[in-house]
Order: sequence, then C-alpha cells, then structure tokens
Amino acid sequence: MPEIGAHGSDFFWQEIPALALVETVGAQSLDQPTIVQMAWDEQEWRIRFTATDAHPWATITERDGPLHREEVVEVFFDPCGDLMSYFEIEVNPLNTVCDLVLRKNRSGIIKDFGWHCEGLSTVVQRTATGWIAELGIPFASVAEGTPQPGAIWRANFLRIDRPPHRERELGAWSPTGLAQFHVPARFGFVEFTEQA
Repeated sequence: MPEIGAHGSDFFWQEIPALALVETVGAQSLDQPTIVQMAWDEQEWRIRFTATDAHPWATITERDGPLHREEVVEVFFDPCGDLMSYFEIEVNPLNTVCDLVLRKNRSGIIKDFGWHCEGLSTVVQRTATGWIAELGIPFASVAEGTPQPGAIWRANFLRIDRPPHRERELGAWSPTGLAQFHVPARFGFVEFTEQA
C-alpha cells in the first residue's frame, strides 16, 4: 500500500471495491453519499471514507473532543467478535481524532477515553465535491497480531452529516435500525481476504 495520504494514492484506491453508506433507520440512499474502502497489509488496516459534501465543516481541534456534535466519519470495530467491547475511531474534516474503547456492563456501555490507538495515522483532504478521510490503524494497537486470511471482525462504518439549515443525516454501512450508531448487534462482518 502507498503511505497514507501519499501523492498519487488515488490510483491505488481506484482498484479497491467501494461500499456505500445508507441511512441508519430505513437504509435509504443518503442526500450526500459516502463510500468507504478498505485495504490491509501486515502492519495496518487502512480505511478510506469519501464523503460528498457541499459544505464540509467542523470547529473542534482538541483530541477526544465531542466530534459527534459536528460533522465526522467513524469506524467501530470488534476484532474478538463477541460484541462485549469495541473500538471507536472518529475523524472530522479538520483531521481531529477521537479514539476510545467501549465496554458493556450491567448498566449499559462504559466509554474509556483513556485509550489511544498507538501509531494511528490519519489524513484529511478537501475535494471539489466534499472531503476524504483516510485512517491507518496498526494491528499491534488493536489485536494480537496481523489477522490471518479468512479472519472476520465485526465492524461498522459511519458518518454524521450536518448540512446548513437541514436535519442531520446519519449514514452507516450496516444500518442500525435506529437514529444512533451504538448498536453492536447490527455490526457487519469484515473478512480479511488474501492480499493481491
């Protein structure tokens, strides 16, 4: 894989299949579509969001700030697959990051903002039609080594779009059935296939 954000990396991503996000409740198409693409090598899991957006915006620049109150893309993932805990990484149009671990307990979900994804790399670029966020998630920070071909993680890929003078739009790869994202039972299945 090219280095994250490397000049000319668009050629690499042209060969990678794209998945469209849909509205979380009814799975309808989004007014401002988003696609997500994935690739991986021995060191990291690379995720790229391409968001159509006539007015991408954000103001928060503090690490682990409340990015969900503005515009943001997010990935939730559970390498173990038991849905008892999962990682969440968010990136906004200013390339601000929020990363945390969520754990189930008897009273609900506990959010641990003390966890930071060591070695995480992110890059954001504005485009003529919106913005692109690319994440490089090191396997060493979230799993016990590189997934073997055929390994399956539970995951979801998400976007909050807040256009001016309109209701927010919540997009998900795997619709949650609710106007929220934290529904682990609705995470999809990501299979790590053999690399070309």
